[in-house]
Amino acid sequence: MPRRKPERRRPQRRKDVLHGQGGAPGDAFRCVGCRLDVPLVAPGTAHRNHCPHCLTSLHLDRRTPGDRSADCRGRMAPLSLSVRQDGEWMVIHQCLACGELSANRIAGDDNVLVLLRMALRPLSDARIPMRALLAL
Repeated sequence: MPRRKPERRRPQRRKDVLHGQGGAPGDAFRCVGCRLDVPLVAPGTAHRNHCPHCLTSLHLDRRTPGDRSADCRGRMAPLSLSVRQDGEWMVIHQCLACGELSANRIAGDDNVLVLLRMALRPLSDARIPMRALLAL
C-alpha cells in the first residue's frame, strides 16, 4: 500500500482577542471551572479557549475562534474527544446554558490525565458491550 504524503497544515492565524476588563487585551483569564488563573499563551495553538487544568471553557465565540460574538456566555463543559484525520485531538465542549456543541483544539500544556480519562470513558461504561467497542 503506498504511503500518503504528509499534508502541509496551514499555520493558525494569530487572533487579537480581548480578555481584559473593558475590552482591553489581557495576558490571562480566570477559569470558571477550577478558578485558576490561565495564561493566554498556549503551546501548539495561537488561541487558548479552555483551561488546561480542567478543560472547561466559556461560550464566547459564535462562528470563528476569537470572534467573541456569542450572546450566551454560558459554561462549556468538556464532553468528549474527537480525532481529526491528521491525528490532532479536539475537545468537544457542550454549553450548559444553551446546549450548543463546539470542537476546540487541545494545547500542548493541557492536562494529559484529564484527556486520557475522557478518552477512556467509553471503555468504563457498563451500558456499552465490550464486543461492540472491540468491533470498531
